[in-house]
Amino acid sequence: LVGDAGAIRGEAAEALRDLRAAGLEVQGFDPAALANCDVVVDALLGIGVRAPLQPAWLAAIEAMNACGVEVFAVDVPSGLDPDSGRALPAVKAAATITFLGLKQGLFLGDGPDHAGALDFDALGVLSSGKGVSPMASLQLLDSTCIREALAPRARHSHKGLFGRVLIIGGGAGMAGAVRMAGESALRAGAGLVTVASRPEHLGVVVGGRPELMYLAVEQGADLAAALEQAQVIAIGPGLGRSAWAQDLLATVLRSARAGQRLVMDADALNLVAGSGAAHRDDWILTPHPGEAARLLGITTEAVQANRLAALEQLTRTRGGIVVLKGAGTLVGRAGEIPRLCTAGNPGMAVPGMGDVLTGAIAALVGAAARGVDESRGGDAFAATCAAVQAHAMAGDLCAAQGVRGVLALEVAQALRAVLAPTP
Repeated sequence: LVGDAGAIRGEAAEALRDLRAAGLEVQGFDPAALANCDVVVDALLGIGVRAPLQPAWLAAIEAMNACGVEVFAVDVPSGLDPDSGRALPAVKAAATITFLGLKQGLFLGDGPDHAGALDFDALGVLSSGKGVSPMASLQLLDSTCIREALAPRARHSHKGLFGRVLIIGGGAGMAGAVRMAGESALRAGAGLVTVASRPEHLGVVVGGRPELMYLAVEQGADLAAALEQAQVIAIGPGLGRSAWAQDLLATVLRSARAGQRLVMDADALNLVAGSGAAHRDDWILTPHPGEAARLLGITTEAVQANRLAALEQLTRTRGGIVVLKGAGTLVGRAGEIPRLCTAGNPGMAVPGMGDVLTGAIAALVGAAARGVDESRGGDAFAATCAAVQAHAMAGDLCAAQGVRGVLALEVAQALRAVLAPTP
């Protein structure tokens, strides 16, 4: 027993009385006892934890983490906020079994690193048919969302049916970003992909992937014809914040027409953040935590402390669809239950991974905009969720050989295998 037995109330006090009535001895917690254990069961706080931790609880959590044997947590590792996933600090468990309903904190913030292998038992109360209970506040993505967003291709298909994607970016010295985004869009099934970048980047982009079309742009006015033809415009990979970049972004935001979707990434987000409180319904914002912080005018630490709250604030203040990237990527839109991607791995923390995601989103949203996938519910939100899940699953395929040394372009190439069930 950790803490004062006299302070226990309610059902916990009743359980303590039953324990004693059964003839079991209750002892005060002594960290030295952990030295003789093969496994430790952490049932200290469960979902009842809130900051700040009492000193006795903190000491017990520190002792469990330092004991050198595996810890098995009940419901939620003690010290882990069940809503935000913030460790206060928290027990680092090898495995956790949670009951009745999944707690979002197990999937957010520090949750995955502290929960370990996760099991769920509805205790006969709830069942979804998959052995996993839904959360009211989140929906978990899996491969089903890919199948639901994409329809099989008819034999008479041609490239014009699968979306025209325009990717804009690649400031001085940053040709690789648009090159990776362009290939990712092709690997995710876009029909026609045009990369618009600086004239000197033509050889790098088309020489490495000749299937890409190329538009050399000196100024925003050079984009006019390409903007008119595209169903989806992705801007930001390698864009930079120069006068050239600002001119291109202003042209895109001014020229986008009804029915087009804008995928905003990297410095496009930073430029938007610095230009005032822009709000649009036609864009898909893809910030990492630092970019999200700039869009919200808060710190990166504040975003990470409560990623779900940050997502809600972004969708409310900025509009459109928001993809808050990171471990446990979140996808949100006003009026939708946020989606959470639990696939992916630390090997994906490499340069260019966001560019690959941008290309995948543009491709799948482009197909949905063209209408070929709407029979399967493929609107922009569903297509974005499918792209996020496919990107993470492709990363897991690449990491099967080891998480160190995964390259972003390898993940782009693996999209083809992930999307294989839908020809």
